[in-house]
Amino acid sequence: MSSDATMHPSQTLSRRGLRLAGIVVAVVLAAVVVIGLVTRATQANSLKTWTQEQAVPTVSIVAPEPGKAGPVLDLPGQLQAYTRAPIYAQVSGYLKEWQTDIGTPVKAGQVLGEISTPELDQQLQQARADLASAKANADLAGVTAKRWQAMLGSDSVAQQDVDQRSADYTTKLAQMKAAQANVDRLQAAKAFARIVAPFDGVVTARDTDIGALINAGGGTGPELFVVSDIHKLRVYVQVPQRYGPSIRPGSAAVLTVPEYPGRQFHAQVVATSNAVNTTSGTTLVQLQVDNADSQLMPGAFAHVHFNLPLDSTALRVPASTLIFDNAGLRVATVGEGDKVAFKKISILFDYGKTVEIGAGLSAGDRVIDSPPDGIKDGDAVKIATDDAAAKPHEKA
Repeated sequence: MSSDATMHPSQTLSRRGLRLAGIVVAVVLAAVVVIGLVTRATQANSLKTWTQEQAVPTVSIVAPEPGKAGPVLDLPGQLQAYTRAPIYAQVSGYLKEWQTDIGTPVKAGQVLGEISTPELDQQLQQARADLASAKANADLAGVTAKRWQAMLGSDSVAQQDVDQRSADYTTKLAQMKAAQANVDRLQAAKAFARIVAPFDGVVTARDTDIGALINAGGGTGPELFVVSDIHKLRVYVQVPQRYGPSIRPGSAAVLTVPEYPGRQFHAQVVATSNAVNTTSGTTLVQLQVDNADSQLMPGAFAHVHFNLPLDSTALRVPASTLIFDNAGLRVATVGEGDKVAFKKISILFDYGKTVEIGAGLSAGDRVIDSPPDGIKDGDAVKIATDDAAAKPHEKA
């Protein structure tokens, strides 16, 4: 008989219970291992999904908007007198006196100074003496011609002699007229010894003094005085070719000058050159500004502000949307499938916080504000929930 047959029934049940318990323990251990593996795999998948989601950048978008007012063109300008006359000497001599200094208001014809002309005075005296001699010769020739003509009727003189006396009188009369013309010329020159103002204005320069040698310059010598009419001023501005058609006669402008901070002077365009300077690519524009109180000074520098007409096709976006790299000036937009699409643009005006785009964008584009570094064309992005609808940007 075997040993199992001789075992007590209670011993048999005990061994079966232990075997069953071992199986249960093994099953539990296997279940724990399986659950751990499944949990780890699930966590790994979740981590991978989270990592992939984090790899997709979240961006804010803005919508391009049309401007509500036209841009302001700010250009440097120069003020000039409405009329400016540099006065030169027309006779030579020495300055005898000057009666007006810089800043003196003058009327047309008012004496500014006087030149002493001793040489011209002597020439005038000689011319007057020559005139007196020519007049005496002409009078004598006239009397002689009349006598010979009277004797011609008595056949006591020849016609040839009468004609000679008449021709001599004509010659002497022409010489007298020439001498008179020379006297008139010298008297006219003598009148220029008195330097007078050509129009109402202000003496803006005096470049001579008493006793100074004066040479008749005819515009090539030094200026003695400068008289300027400053009740109005001309303003000259070089306008870039692009904006030339927008600034025409009648357009308004505002001037500011450094000596009056915060104050504005209103001017109006009166003429344009209708030509472009090939060197600077600008066109010359002339404005006119009232200066009845004489606060503006000719020759001064000024800022000229033009309000240009609104361009209905131009769009504005924040300056933070711009990307400038080796590919040029661009903006990043969110296209189909929430993928990045770069667009090249051109800027019309820079307002600081915003810029006006001339070309490259349309009103329906979703433009990425402050695009992340390293973003590429075609990258997937996620739009921030608060910006799911494009937010309006701050106006300039």
